[in-house]
Amino acid sequence: MTAVRSASQTPEGISINARNVSFELEKSLATDWADNDPFLTALFNAMSISFPSGEKNFIDSVRPYEKRITDEKLLKEVKGFYKQEGIHSREHRKYNKVLCEQRGYDLTKLEDVYLQRIEEGKSNPRVTPRMMLASTVAVEHFTASFGESFLEGRLLKNIDGPIGELWRWHSLEEIEHKSVAYDVYNQTGGSYKMRKAIMRITMLTLIKDFLNVTFKILRHDKQMWKWRTLKSLSTFLFFKDGFLRQHLRAYNDFFREDFHPWDTDNRALLEYWQEKLEPAMAAA
Repeated sequence: MTAVRSASQTPEGISINARNVSFELEKSLATDWADNDPFLTALFNAMSISFPSGEKNFIDSVRPYEKRITDEKLLKEVKGFYKQEGIHSREHRKYNKVLCEQRGYDLTKLEDVYLQRIEEGKSNPRVTPRMMLASTVAVEHFTASFGESFLEGRLLKNIDGPIGELWRWHSLEEIEHKSVAYDVYNQTGGSYKMRKAIMRITMLTLIKDFLNVTFKILRHDKQMWKWRTLKSLSTFLFFKDGFLRQHLRAYNDFFREDFHPWDTDNRALLEYWQEKLEPAMAAA
């Protein structure tokens, strides 16, 4: 008798459990904490500002399909996904509040860039719940690729203390749950054609919004047109070691019809960082 394949393709040994963590970030966020680089610091801070609304939107996109999930393993992973994303949202709300208090940014104006984008999708009658889920699948692939690069030390060279712990914790959990939304999309009838189309749209708008908020921060800090900022921006956009070029292969892999997030097996990387981080992070 042929065994029934689980809808969840998360490998055995990967647990999707929320860690109830907290970080003291006041000292770090008052500085250019990302390699002492104003552009990279602004970019990472811009990403953090996107997370509270973004994480909620990811959860909201999966919920309509929860009752259609027949695989108990996947259903358990969905619950873990909700909890992890919920704590990510909580910790980045704290991060963003401290950041804006320390550096004088208008948090409401910065958040509105992302909130307006989400509202555009939700209020557009042509955007279906399936498209919203496909967009979450696309972003979750990006965050897992980002997390891998971050944990491997390919994005920043010097990041210690609480700010480093926060970004490593977040990266770790993004990799742990990287296939949950994808597996829900597949089990509930998501198409390859839509997955491809939505990835293209989602990545263009995501990068546009990240850079929009990054530039607002740099203008506030009077760093926008300095040579060091422009050099770092050019590296980000065009150079081999830059952020975009590092993620190009992962982006292209997504367009294979037989693609799955766990085609890239990060278990050894997860085990290494779980061992290093877990003593300070009790499971929720």
